[in-house]
Order: sequence, then C-alpha cells, then structure tokens
Amino acid sequence: MKTPSFKHLWLGQLLANSGDVFYIVGLMAIIHEQTGSAVYLAIVPFIITVAKFSSGFIAPLLLDQYRLKSLLVFSQLGKTLFLFTMQMATIFFSWNLVITFVFVFFISFFDGWATPARNAMLPRLVHRDELVKANSFVSTLDQTVQLGGWASGGIIVALIGGNKVIWLTLSLFILSTFFMQLLRDETKQIVNENTVFSRWESLKEGWLYIWEVPSLRSISFIYVLEYFASAVWIAAILYVYVDEILGKDQAWWGYINATFFLGLVIGGLFAVKFAKGVDTHLPNVIIISSFGICIGTFTFGFTSSPLAALFLSALCGFLEQVKSISLQTSLQRAASIDQLPKIYAAQGTLLSLVFAVSSVTFGFLTELYSVSISFIIAALLLLSSAIYLTIKKKILS
Repeated sequence: MKTPSFKHLWLGQLLANSGDVFYIVGLMAIIHEQTGSAVYLAIVPFIITVAKFSSGFIAPLLLDQYRLKSLLVFSQLGKTLFLFTMQMATIFFSWNLVITFVFVFFISFFDGWATPARNAMLPRLVHRDELVKANSFVSTLDQTVQLGGWASGGIIVALIGGNKVIWLTLSLFILSTFFMQLLRDETKQIVNENTVFSRWESLKEGWLYIWEVPSLRSISFIYVLEYFASAVWIAAILYVYVDEILGKDQAWWGYINATFFLGLVIGGLFAVKFAKGVDTHLPNVIIISSFGICIGTFTFGFTSSPLAALFLSALCGFLEQVKSISLQTSLQRAASIDQLPKIYAAQGTLLSLVFAVSSVTFGFLTELYSVSISFIIAALLLLSSAIYLTIKKKILS
C-alpha cells in the first residue's frame, strides 16, 4: 500500500476532490452575489448530476480505447482547462449565467469517467490482501474532504471572495494533474481497435458483466436497494424532518449532516485500523452493518430527541462507511482487473439514475404522507437488503 503510484493516486484525488468542493462553494457565492436567486443555485447540482450521468454512459467507449492512467490525467487536465477558460472569459467578457452553466456542465462531464477509472485503478496498485485497507484509506480521505471542505471553503470565500477561491481551485487542479501523470500502471491493457463494430458492444459490456456474473449481479442489486433508501437523507427530506419531528430550526439540518459525515470519517478510520479483522470477517461485517443501518434509520425517523438524532446520524454514517468499504472490496474481488473499469462505469450510471428517481419518490411520499413514512420505507428497503445479503452470504467472501 506504500507504493509510489498509490501515493500519487490518493494525493491526486485529494487535491482534485478539494478543488471540486472549493470550486462549487466559490461558484455558489458568485451566483448568489450576481442573481440572489435560490433557483439558480439549485440548478448547479442538477447540471452536475446530468453531466456526470452523460459522461458515465459513454465512459465504456473511452475505457476501451485508453489506459486508465491516461483517462485520469485527461479528465483532470480537461477540468483544469475548462475552469481556466471560464475564469478568463469572466475577465475579458461580462459575466454570463448561461455561459457559466455551460462550463459547469463540461467540467463535471470530465469527472464522469474519473471515479470509475480511479476505483478500477486501485486494485492494480495495491496487493489483493491490502484492498480493505486501501479502500478504507481512500474513502476516509474522500469523506474528510466532504466534512471539512465545505466549512473551510465557506470561510475562505468569506475572507477572499468566490472568484479568488476558484483561482485557488485551479492551482489544486494543476497539482492534481501533475500527480496523476506520475502514476505507473504496469497492468497490460487490451485496446479494442475495431471501433465500428464494437461501440455498441463496448457500451453493453459492463452491463453484461453485472448481469451474467451471479456475484456481481447480487452485489449490484444490493447497491440499488441501498442507494434508493439513501435518498431519505437528502436535504429536502431532512429539512422536513428537522421541522416536523425535532421541532428545531434549520441549523439542525447542518448539525445532522455534520454528524453523519463525522460518522463516515470515523468508520473509515476504524476500517483502516482494523483492516485485517474486517477482511477476515468480511461477509459478517457487511451483514451486521446492514442490519445496524436498517435499525438506525428506522429509529432515527421517529426520535423526537435532537441529541438522539445526532447520535443515530453519526452511527448510521459509521456503519454505512464500514459496509460500503467492505462491499466495494467484495466487488473488486468478484471481477478481474480488466473487467472492473466497465463494471464501475455501468454501475455509476445505474446508481445515478436510481438516486435521481428515489429522490423524487421520497420527496413525493414525504409531501403526500409524512416524513416518518419515508423513513419506514427506507428502513424496509434496507431490511430487504440485509436479508438478501444473509441469504447470499457466500458471494461476499
């Protein structure tokens, strides 16, 4: 796990992820300053989701033609160039919201194949026995950036302004590109040159792997159930929960988010510290954490105690992180390193769609019935996942 290439991978991703958070915080500040509209602010995450979904869909074509390192470097370089062009456009031309949204789309579009490429690259850079520890370490870094990045980004914006924060992001993107370029992947990759015949086959390949391999199909089904259930934690639902169940002001939405992310970070550190034990008992860890998240989600939906809500939020975050790391390791071991890029691309596209549909579904259920009903349904989905995992325990080894 201490190989130079693994170090370059996590350093590059740490800089890229930090830059992503700062860039969004800075952009939000600029849009709010220019328009004062909450609607325009809400359009930003929508554009980002659509862009990543679109690029994730065509990612298999790129994964067929280029090495993973090349895709990571090209992705980060593309984001850097588009961000630089956006900044230069604001200097030489008047600020335009539509043009800004176009740049946001393309910057996010380049991100669509970076995540599957990174996840597929990781098993190539560390030994099979170190996968749990490596996944835990990388995931902990990701969540630490999410936990601290928004708060620190807000402070930096207040000190120097949104535009300068975006220039800071640009420097982080440049450094990230540099570290990605230093990666050394010795795995041989077969490049498909029959592009006329293979484009449709390439797009289908990841989906076919998932469907035809029983272990991958089962793991993907679990992901679908749990991603659908995870939408109950989105801001729109938690806002209602804080108001109707806790009877608190919306500052508590921030507290609940913070404790959930804190739980994620602690869960990642736990998995790093006890990687060998987690790896030895991988199926049991996944099953126990799944039942725990189910119980925690159900209880959270009905507790009227703010302190209990914070504790349950942190507990769910902790269990979610441990389970996610373990499940990711199971998936990486269920497929060959050549299959993983296509599998991650297909999975990312599928789960983006599932999360989008579930967000609307839970919003509708909360509006039509109550927020408690939404948490009951989420808990039932998680219970189904936990029972299914128990039945299919052998696929998790």
